[in-house]
Amino acid sequence: MDELDILKKDWKKSESSFNQITEKEIYGMLHKKSSSIVKWILVISILEIAFWSVLGFFTADENYLKTLEQYHLREVMPIITTLNYGVILFFIYLFYKNYKTINTTDTVKQLMHTILKTRKTVQHYVWYNLIMTFLSMVLVVVFQLKYDPNIEKVFKNVSSSMDSNLFYLMVTFFYIIVIVAVIGFIWLFYKLIYGILMKRLNNNYKELKKIDL
Repeated sequence: MDELDILKKDWKKSESSFNQITEKEIYGMLHKKSSSIVKWILVISILEIAFWSVLGFFTADENYLKTLEQYHLREVMPIITTLNYGVILFFIYLFYKNYKTINTTDTVKQLMHTILKTRKTVQHYVWYNLIMTFLSMVLVVVFQLKYDPNIEKVFKNVSSSMDSNLFYLMVTFFYIIVIVAVIGFIWLFYKLIYGILMKRLNNNYKELKKIDL
């Protein structure tokens, strides 16, 4: 049983003259917890973009650039990457703004409004990352199938014993499985990390709703 449960238990046992004081204490506890959760959302989003930035820095070697050149994506991918980082930084700004707002909130209704706003921002952030990952992978796969000489060599080797349409169907099916697996892994990651935080934030919202009534 945490501090909030103890306060709620004492609140029910206490006389009506003491209820107003305890209600303020419960609000203060919920405000503190909500602020901490939003802070963690901000920190995790910053760590996430830092991780991908470091990973991109160490993987963007000469072979990577040659691969992009081979797939005719040398000019397109940097633009997509820059736009993607710009959008993610905008989401981080929104998380920071929500965190600052929740710290200066002094009423139950305002805190409830900020919690709802934060939940929507997180949902949009997760959906954006999933969609962006999906579109990026599809783009790379399409250009790889079209320009990768290794796939062309494999196609020539199997063309004598397998129908060309069947071969491309098998390759496409393989890539679909890979894309679904990657998207599924990312979704599970967000579900685990942000899902736990959103559940706690939603519980705070429910408790605030009881106070507001």
